[in-house]
Amino acid sequence: MITLKLAFRNLFGAGLRTWLNVFVLSFAFVIIVFTNGMLDGWNRQAYNDTKDWIAGNGQLWHATYDPYDPFCLQDAHAPITGKISELVRSRQITPLLITQASIFPGGGMQNILLRGIDTAQEIIHIPSASLKSSGEDIAAVIGKRMAASANLKKGDRVLMQWRDKNGTFDAKEIYVAEIFAANVPAIDKGQVWISLYELQKMTGLENQATLFIAGKQYPGGDVDNWKFRDVKFLMKDIDAVMAAKKSGTSMVYILLLALALLAIFDTQVLSVFRRQKEIGTYIALGMTRGRVVGIFTAEGTVISILAIIAGFIYGIPLLMLIQKTGIPMPGSVDDYGLAISDKIFPYYSIGLIMSTVLLVIISATIVSYFPARRISKINPTEALKGKIQ
Repeated sequence: MITLKLAFRNLFGAGLRTWLNVFVLSFAFVIIVFTNGMLDGWNRQAYNDTKDWIAGNGQLWHATYDPYDPFCLQDAHAPITGKISELVRSRQITPLLITQASIFPGGGMQNILLRGIDTAQEIIHIPSASLKSSGEDIAAVIGKRMAASANLKKGDRVLMQWRDKNGTFDAKEIYVAEIFAANVPAIDKGQVWISLYELQKMTGLENQATLFIAGKQYPGGDVDNWKFRDVKFLMKDIDAVMAAKKSGTSMVYILLLALALLAIFDTQVLSVFRRQKEIGTYIALGMTRGRVVGIFTAEGTVISILAIIAGFIYGIPLLMLIQKTGIPMPGSVDDYGLAISDKIFPYYSIGLIMSTVLLVIISATIVSYFPARRISKINPTEALKGKIQ
């Protein structure tokens, strides 16, 4: 108790120097919480959006299907029969048929992935109910990114060309029934969605699918030759990108924390030299060297505690405001291929805040201890005479 009392007295006696250290360390504390909270919020948002718009609760893939190989689509399909058809009828899963195609907006050509989906499905958020065609018209829905790249609006018509199962080219106009706003480029950029029945009829692949998206009722596991991919597997690309971004961002706040700790280290080194008479007095009055070292180390700990308190006072209201209003994101982030909305809403967990508090306190305590070790080499008699050692 006496150690902490002396530490507080010495720090408040140092005046501006103490408060500068407190401010710099508190700023580092707030930045660490903010950057980690932003990345955690982004990660949670990407997970939820990807799950809601395309992953569902997992997928059943054809044995030859590879989402990174568009050439596999020619053979990556099979009839919906047996147990898999029972699951479709019970609405536990919904089929998806995927093929390559091209559209010709404004006289140009754009290659696309053409996806056929059940118009009655409710597992993912694609507005498939809008795909119910009338007469000879083929209704299509596209995302806002696809609409922007092809310069298409709701109600526009565009020529589409595709190949059937025999490799024969065919072409027909489709009309844009709806444009949806999704945060998942994987189902938006270069994608056109039409009715599953229409796509099966156009390609001659009646009652066939490339994959199935699982709903909440599906228990998981392979079915016949269809391989089940759980949500963790489908999210591995997001995990990899987020891990890379988190490691890159961590370098920024580690540098900031290091600068704050360096300021504390320099202050403690100067304090040991400047207060040698005081140190000699403590030892002459019967304090052990270890206890005197403890006083100087405690000063660093107190600085970190004051910094955390200051960080809570001005940082928490600011962080809560940012969490409520969100952080606008530039359109260029779409190039990462990640699920990301126009705004990111940070997520500050109790675990994040407490781990950051411990990181700041432990780091400041360790940094304060090293210059304080010099006290063990000080001769109290020489120190009382004011001689620098």
